[in-house]
Amino acid sequence: MSEMGDDEDRRDPIEELRAADPAAGIEPREGFADEVVARVAAETAGAASPVAEPEATDAAASARPPIADLGAERTRRRPRWIPVAAVAASLAVVGAVGYGVGAATGQPANLADAAAPPISLQGQAGAGALEGSLVEPGAVDQRMAGPGAADLSYPYGFGRNAFHADGLSTTAGTAAAYAFDAPAASDPGTIAALAAALGVAGEPVLADGAWTVGPQDGTAPTLWVSLDGTMSFSYSDPGLDPWMCEEGADVCEPSGDIPSEDAAIDALRDLLASAGRDPGAYEFSSETWEGAVTRTASAWPVVDGQRIDTGWSVEVTDDGLYSAYGALAELVPLGDYPVVSEQEAFERLSDPRFGAQMTIMPFAVREQASDEVAEWVPPTDPPAVPSAGTPLSWPVNDVDIVEARLGLASQWQPDGSVLVVPAFEFTDSDGGAWSVVAVADERLDFSMG
Repeated sequence: MSEMGDDEDRRDPIEELRAADPAAGIEPREGFADEVVARVAAETAGAASPVAEPEATDAAASARPPIADLGAERTRRRPRWIPVAAVAASLAVVGAVGYGVGAATGQPANLADAAAPPISLQGQAGAGALEGSLVEPGAVDQRMAGPGAADLSYPYGFGRNAFHADGLSTTAGTAAAYAFDAPAASDPGTIAALAAALGVAGEPVLADGAWTVGPQDGTAPTLWVSLDGTMSFSYSDPGLDPWMCEEGADVCEPSGDIPSEDAAIDALRDLLASAGRDPGAYEFSSETWEGAVTRTASAWPVVDGQRIDTGWSVEVTDDGLYSAYGALAELVPLGDYPVVSEQEAFERLSDPRFGAQMTIMPFAVREQASDEVAEWVPPTDPPAVPSAGTPLSWPVNDVDIVEARLGLASQWQPDGSVLVVPAFEFTDSDGGAWSVVAVADERLDFSMG
């Protein structure tokens, strides 16, 4: 569904959260990302079982990786590139919840792994997933720049993809959908309860498209809640800001001890409970980064066995809760929606109406890019004139799908409301993941406005 009706002047909550991130400019030390990926690759290499490869039937098929039979693959162990690719993807900065796990020091003991990861329909790779990623510019643009992703195209050219798969189910069905109930959360009592849970003094004030509680001049704890589709909120206590420097100070370095993982997660559990949420309905993780004096904790709501991509996050110091972010609106059921089969969803990968998005970058692509990157040498002459009959360069990536998963993804509507709807995620043989909406055509509004 087109989002042509979005108001360009509307405040973007994601951008505001990124702007509020005190460590937005911090980069991990050189070589840190390589060490993390290498460690995980080594840990998983011994436990993985190889994937059977069918024989090529002709010369063209032998030129690319064999297509996996998904019916057979479902009975086998997942190949080792899935956890490796998941770690590689997690090394990107996640602006919506503070800091990504890529800057974490050590293994978070409370990292949740029982629920399936979120599926995205928002084109993450074009909206920030490349920030801090492991992939060199231009290395994956050919794959990622599908229909509707021209913003991903570096000078190396636009991407064209030919998708292949075998053994996909042709059975359609139904699946539950949900929505964030923003109007119910836009209530003075609800805002006041959250402010009280955070220790913010004052009465809720509605102005300029947001609820606010507390002074807005940086002198005391403050709460801000946007009138968007999830009622996203942000809280900060400037008195606990470890990056706050005294005016005129020549040297300004944060100080203090890093809180424990349990302390950060307990603070988030307490906040959820105080706000009327059931912490048992969330999965938690805790991270920090090299040189930090704070620790973050994240809580992801789990619906139908899958994490939803809109969660809560806190940052704590050894003196208490410094900041918090989240979605105040709760999910409400919308009933079942008709969904297409795996085969029909796979065909949508090549349908420009659905703008297939690569939402996880393959680990192997980064290895290839690092091997092939050469120092640029300035030219001394222009390119030679093409001869008559010169073929046009028209590179096409062969993408072999080896796994399909039906899950849930957030969909922002033109009016700002947010649905959580069935979506398919397809994993390719390189560890990349591609997503498309799973809702059948009869429940999609293809109109432009």
